[in-house]
Amino acid sequence: MAGRFLKRLGRFVLPRRRGFLRDQSGATMIEFGILAIPFFAILGAILETAVVLLSGQVLESAVQDSGRIIRIGQATGNYTIDNFREDLCGRLFGLFKNCAGLHIQVSVIDNFASANYKPPVDFNCKTSNCDWTQPQSFQPGVGSDVIVVQAYYRWPLVLNLGASLANLPDNQVLLASVTVFRNEPFS
Repeated sequence: MAGRFLKRLGRFVLPRRRGFLRDQSGATMIEFGILAIPFFAILGAILETAVVLLSGQVLESAVQDSGRIIRIGQATGNYTIDNFREDLCGRLFGLFKNCAGLHIQVSVIDNFASANYKPPVDFNCKTSNCDWTQPQSFQPGVGSDVIVVQAYYRWPLVLNLGASLANLPDNQVLLASVTVFRNEPFS
């Protein structure tokens, strides 16, 4: 009796098993499920890297353009660091959500050879509330002075995939722009 049952079961199961092995109707969905996470992670990393590089270039251009105000002598008298920050923010095309977060240092130096800069952050700080290590300054100088203009911004990153762009705590990257020029000989 058991033998007859197994024969009937065998006639029913074996053809179905062969058909199951040949059936590929869900293969695409399973393959997509396996590859979706790495695909979207790579796509997100590419997009975030592009936005960070674009923002760095926009900051660089804005510092160059805003530095022209100092270079031609328009930053004299009542012109303050807040006026300079406002002009700089107007050239950032809305990419930077917090212009108050810009750290600006404008200083007079003796000559081009003495131009040096040090980012105003402690890269070894491991907490989220690391302050700027140098104060902000605004000394636009007089005609023919050599000026160093520095602008820094802590850019927040969205993704944290292990191999991140972040060089600051709280998944942030420091964007920086520095330019050195000689003021026009204005009086």
